[in-house]
Amino acid sequence: MRVVNEEKPAPARRRGRYPSSFRRDAAALVIDQHRNVADVARELGVVEQTLSNWVRQERIDRGEREGTSTEIRDENARLRREVKRLTTERDLLKKATAFWVKESER
Repeated sequence: MRVVNEEKPAPARRRGRYPSSFRRDAAALVIDQHRNVADVARELGVVEQTLSNWVRQERIDRGEREGTSTEIRDENARLRREVKRLTTERDLLKKATAFWVKESER
């Protein structure tokens, strides 16, 4: 006979996103004050790679490095959501139109 444990393990807890102002300020400590990423990450209690990502993105936003700015990324995400919504609405209208055409043929 097999015993089944009914308790499910707790899902891995994911930390919430850091506010954008915190990310910018943390990156500024590295960029403007010429501090070491590892030291600032340890001081702020964030993962070193995460801070490195923030620094890279801040350099892009400041125009110091090539890449897609945060503003453009946000706009792209907004537009993707809008396209998805509009596509869903269009598909719903197509189905409704097909239904009403079928009904009117009776």
